[in-house]
Amino acid sequence: METLGIQHYEAFLLASIALNLTPGLDTFYILTRSGREGHAVGMAAALGINAGCIVHTLAAVLGISAILMTSALAFSVLKYLGAAYLVWIGLRMLLSRGGTRQPTETRGKGLGAAFRQGMLTNVLNPKVALFFLAFLPQFVSMHATHPQIGLLLLGLSFIGTGLAWSTVLALMGARIHRLLTTRPRFGQGMDRLCGTVLLAFGVKLALQQRT
Repeated sequence: METLGIQHYEAFLLASIALNLTPGLDTFYILTRSGREGHAVGMAAALGINAGCIVHTLAAVLGISAILMTSALAFSVLKYLGAAYLVWIGLRMLLSRGGTRQPTETRGKGLGAAFRQGMLTNVLNPKVALFFLAFLPQFVSMHATHPQIGLLLLGLSFIGTGLAWSTVLALMGARIHRLLTTRPRFGQGMDRLCGTVLLAFGVKLALQQRT
C-alpha cells in the first residue's frame, strides 16, 4: 500500500466501517425498500447507493468534487436537485395506497426503480461528494508518484465495507417485508412513516450550508 502512497490503511478501514454503521439516509432507504418489496429490491437499492459512491470516488480522483467546494452555485444547484428528488419520493410514498399494493406484481419493476433511486439520492447529495473529497486524501501521500490510484483504491475499499453492511440491512428489511405481506394496514402505515422521513431528509438537505 505504501508504494501507492496509501498511509494508515488499517485506520482507514476502521473509520470506514464506523462511518458506514452510522445510521443515515442510505440506511433508512435500504431498509424501506427491502421492507416494502423484499430483500432483492433492498439489494438493488444498496447496489444503487454504492454505484453513487463510485461516482463520487471518481469525481474526487479527477478533482471534480473540488468544484463543489469552491463554487457556491454548483453546490446549491446539486443540493436543491437532491432535496427536490427526496421530497418527490417522499410525497409519492405518502400518497400511495400501500394497503392495495401487490409486491409480487411490482417486484420486477421495483428492482430498477430501487437501483435508480438509490443511485440518484446518493449522487445528488453534495455533502457526500465533499465527504469523499475531504476524507480520502487524509490517507494518501500527495508526494506519491500516482496518488490518484491510491485515492481510487481507498474509495473502492470504503464502498466494499459499505456494500457488506448494506447487504445486512437488506436482509434485515426482508423480515419487515414478511410482516407487511400479512398485515396490509401495517404496510400502509409504514408508507406514511417512510414518506414523512424522506420529506424530512429532503428539507434537511435543502437547508444545509456549504462548509
